[in-house]
This record gives sequence, structure tokens and C-alpha cells, in this order.
Amino acid sequence: MFLGVDGGGTKTAFCLLRADGAIVAQATTASSYYFSEGIDLVPRVLKEGIGAVCATAGITPADIAFAFFGIPTYGEVSDDIAALDAAPREVLGHDRYRVDNDMVCGWSGSVAAADGINVISGTGSMTYGERAGQGLRVGGWSELFGDEGSAYWIAIRGLQAFSRMSDGRQPAGPLLDVLREHLALAADLDLIDVVVNRWQGDRGRIAALSPLVTRAADQGDEAAAAILAEAGRELAQLVETTRGRLGYPAGEQVLVSYSGGTFNARQVREAFREHLHTLHDGYDLRQPMYPPVVGAALYAAKQAGSPLSAGALAHLRTTTPNATAA
Repeated sequence: MFLGVDGGGTKTAFCLLRADGAIVAQATTASSYYFSEGIDLVPRVLKEGIGAVCATAGITPADIAFAFFGIPTYGEVSDDIAALDAAPREVLGHDRYRVDNDMVCGWSGSVAAADGINVISGTGSMTYGERAGQGLRVGGWSELFGDEGSAYWIAIRGLQAFSRMSDGRQPAGPLLDVLREHLALAADLDLIDVVVNRWQGDRGRIAALSPLVTRAADQGDEAAAAILAEAGRELAQLVETTRGRLGYPAGEQVLVSYSGGTFNARQVREAFREHLHTLHDGYDLRQPMYPPVVGAALYAAKQAGSPLSAGALAHLRTTTPNATAA
């Protein structure tokens, strides 16, 4: 039995997977993003979730052959790594586990833990890839000076376009009315009150405006369409950089997939695909195969030296929901 745990900013998902590809139990708990509540949040969340899946499966933590825990922000605060590495031990009662960033879950789910590269674009953006046992992250430098192509990045550029349109510094488009209506703006300058004053620049609330840029693009807004196209190109560049740094030879095919809600936007997907193939003709771009939490369980099996067989993966595929925007 393999346990996968996919932490996130809004929830933490747990999945128990058998070697034959059957999902035995799943559970969802609160977010394991601990920056606001403190690192003690992590073991509390893990204890609740592990207890839930073990109860459903009728097993104890000792029966788990191996577990993988994808924790948000892991590796981004060096002083916290030791505590995060130790957090599952008390709950499991053994050391048959590994902890890493939750980006590994998205990668493993998207490419079924095979060599390749996954690009993530949700609130933030980054890539993670593995080749011949070497893993590499590119991007994910926060919204202040990174996260190119992410929902936050798209939303900020949409707000910039709104301000320029309102001033007359660029031609007005549907984006003006889309944002006015959504934010119930009595006057355009009230945008400052909403985003800066009421929201206090909240990253998640700003990122949630990204679909409005997509809506405006669908209504023919050229500025919004250009933002989405640029986002796709930025995400393709992350993949290209990852390919180079992982040492893929020029003639070797590279499996690529994606995860995160930004890819729900058709314009982003199309620009990403188009630019990706201009950068390298050996990319094999595929839709994600499994959700990140299932990817975490697959990675646990791989880390245990018992990767699922092709037959088990095929069985798992028949029982797993589409993972396109997982």
C-alpha cells in the first residue's frame, strides 16, 4: 500500500494506492501551507488525513509500504527543511517516506512518474522535471519578481491594461466593462480601493481575476488576448530551460505535460503548444494522466523501488477522473 499526499494552498489531499492500481481510500483536509499559521500546522494536518485514509482502508500507518508527502513551500525556507522532513515520522511511526515540494506531485501525476517535464501554472508558476534520476525545478520565484505565465501574472497585466484603457493610454476594449461589472466599480479609480485597500493586495484574490482576462479575450479584447499569448510563451520558455538544464541531447524526445488552472484557458494552451514546438521539435506534449494526489502515490511506489506496472497504470487510468486542470 502506497500513500500519496498532495499539499496545497487551499487543501491537502491523501490517497492510498495498491500495487495493482486500485485506489483504496482518499481524504481531504485543510491546507498545509504553513506560512500564515506556523510550521506546527503540518503535522496536525498530516495526522488528520492519514488517520482518515487508514480508517477507510482498515489498516494502520505501519501497513503503509512507503509514503510521499508533497508540501507547499518545501525547499524555499532552508531552516524549515529538517522540521518538515521529520513531521510525518511521528504520525507514521516509521521512516518509509520522503518529503519534497508539492510540485513533484503535479509532475508525477501528469507524466505517471516517468522521465519528463511538467509545467505548473496556477496562482504561481514553475516547472519540475526528472531525467535519469536527476530532478530539477525552474521558476516559482514568487509573484513579486517571478511566476511568469501564472494566474497572478495574467491578472496583474490585466489590471495594468485596465488602468491604461481607462486613462486613454491604450485603446479601450471589452476588458474595461468585464472588470467594472465583476468588481462593481462605481468609478474606475475604485479599482485601487478594491485591490489595494479592501483586498490588501491579497495574492489569491488577485490571481482569481485571471479568468476575467480570458473572458475579455473571448469577447475580442486584443490586449487581453496578447496577455494570454505571452503567458503561454513564458510557460514554454520554462520548459525549454528545464530541458537544457536536465541535459537532454538535441535529438532526444522529451515528454511534457502541464497542471494548474491557468491551462483551462484555451488561448494559453494554444500559445504554449505553439511556442513549445518552435523551441524544440522533440517535445511530446500530452494531457496530464492523473491528478497530483495520485501522482504522489505513484511517486511513493517509485521511491520504494516498486513502480506500478503498465497493467496497473492502465487499470488506474480507468478509475481516475480526467486530470487536465488538476
